[in-house]
Amino acid sequence: MPRAENSPLTRFGVPLVLAVAAVAVGYQLSVGLDGYFVFLGITAIVAGIALLGLGVVSGSAGMISLCQLTFAAVGAWVVSYLNKIEAPGGLLLWLLCGGLAAGVAGILVGLPALRLRGINLAVVTLGLAAAADLTLIQIQFPGTVDGISIERPEMFSTDREYFWLASIVLTVCCLAVYFVRRSRWGSGWQAVAFSERGTAAAGASVRTSKLTAFAVSAALGGVAGGLLAGQVSQVYPPSFSAMQSLALYVLAIMSGAHLIDMAIFGAILWVAVPELLKRWGVPQDWGFVIFGLLGTHALTTGGNLGTAVRELWRRRAKSARGTAGIELTAPPDESIELPPLGEPVLVVRDLSVSFGEVKALSGVDLEVPANGVLGVIGPNGAGKSTLVDIISGFLPQATGTVELDGGTLNGLSPTRRARAGLRRTFQQDRVPAGLSVGAYVRFVARRRLGAAEIDDALSFFGCPPARTPLRRVDVGARRLVEIVGHLLARPKVLLLDEPAAGLPHEEHVALGLRLRQVPARFGVSVLLIEHDLDLVRSVCDRITVLDFGQVLASGPQAEVLANPEVLKAYMGETEML
Repeated sequence: MPRAENSPLTRFGVPLVLAVAAVAVGYQLSVGLDGYFVFLGITAIVAGIALLGLGVVSGSAGMISLCQLTFAAVGAWVVSYLNKIEAPGGLLLWLLCGGLAAGVAGILVGLPALRLRGINLAVVTLGLAAAADLTLIQIQFPGTVDGISIERPEMFSTDREYFWLASIVLTVCCLAVYFVRRSRWGSGWQAVAFSERGTAAAGASVRTSKLTAFAVSAALGGVAGGLLAGQVSQVYPPSFSAMQSLALYVLAIMSGAHLIDMAIFGAILWVAVPELLKRWGVPQDWGFVIFGLLGTHALTTGGNLGTAVRELWRRRAKSARGTAGIELTAPPDESIELPPLGEPVLVVRDLSVSFGEVKALSGVDLEVPANGVLGVIGPNGAGKSTLVDIISGFLPQATGTVELDGGTLNGLSPTRRARAGLRRTFQQDRVPAGLSVGAYVRFVARRRLGAAEIDDALSFFGCPPARTPLRRVDVGARRLVEIVGHLLARPKVLLLDEPAAGLPHEEHVALGLRLRQVPARFGVSVLLIEHDLDLVRSVCDRITVLDFGQVLASGPQAEVLANPEVLKAYMGETEML
């Protein structure tokens, strides 16, 4: 029997056992390695911590940072300064201070990431690394000119002892990254990397997700720099050059540093490749060329060594596991009494928006009743998707009013609208594959959920179990997992943008029977955008029809579908989008 996804053994026991084993291995290596290899081992550990940080910002959060060693320089500078003034606490406390200072610097550097992406963000961070490089050459590190060496703790004064200390610090950093990635922060990083719109629609702050990723990444870089300061005793600027930062980023991409074990493997390569070149009589700078070629291959193919290895294992197990999908064979409980419709909980008045000379919507009114399901249908180009974007806050340039439960939503961001009780799903897949089903549902729900509550909701919609990795879930099932997450947030209204997309046609009506029970089962009213009339008939109490951006008809389902104007609008249409 598989373990529960969130059992204490899975969450804490196994990682802690592995951490103890790693510390023990570090001790054995510190005793058994030759003195020169002890020094190389410390260098690899320093690189491993820096790569862990890059794995957070570039691997998990999907942003480009080419200044990781600049953050390491901040940590080294703080340690050097505290050592020079003989600050109390010793190196371990100084490491923490250096990490915190680098984390603050990471937040400042991360601010441009709120507006910049891709190559623009890369240019900004690389420019910062180059500027820091030139500045360090001018000012040098505290104590360097005076010949003051970094004082190590008495217990770890020799290189062998310091190697063991460094391995302990690396293990602590690995544990921290492991647990943070399984927290709301970590889920936010995965979500924002996959879809910023999906993140905002879940009520999570895109801004917070990006800044926390930069902060954690920079803090790890600062710890790495502080460790390096203790290793070399006196720190010099060439250790933190812009070229080194660029090479480290390329290595992170190539190795797949978002995976903890591959970050450590990448650190071994960081040391092993130049060392082998030296032994073969090849200039060590050629190591940058090798890293560049490997990184270029990873970037152009969209893969990396870590994911390639895991994909190989998945393919071997695929025949036994298969792909998790949906199971909507059993009908829902028909004995649930549907509550009577209440007063409108979502009211839209005179909604209009134009793109240039094109009027996408003009004077649209609609009301979603409490305990009800309102369907919005219309021919292709009628403005349905635009309507959902405006209501959920993704098109703030629209005019008109949107009120939820008597309060206006005008001027609120998508995140604040979601937190106010207005949730939405998307036609496109917005569910990050890096999470498990349960982790994604908890992230979207944004409240404490018991395992039984999650399992019950997933079972009702025929979704895979909570422990299932989303990378093994097909697109149709991911759409249903998205719905479950938003329903468990208990919003006032849920906007469903073609929820049946990606499902087999025979499952549409089965899904409709379940959506029909959403108001009674979850206490959530629904606005349904859909092109499948069978699904609309099985779900909706009332229907609003859009045509060329205007309301063609609105009212009870039977009345609207019998309206001659509605029939005329669809004459010759075989599919409504």
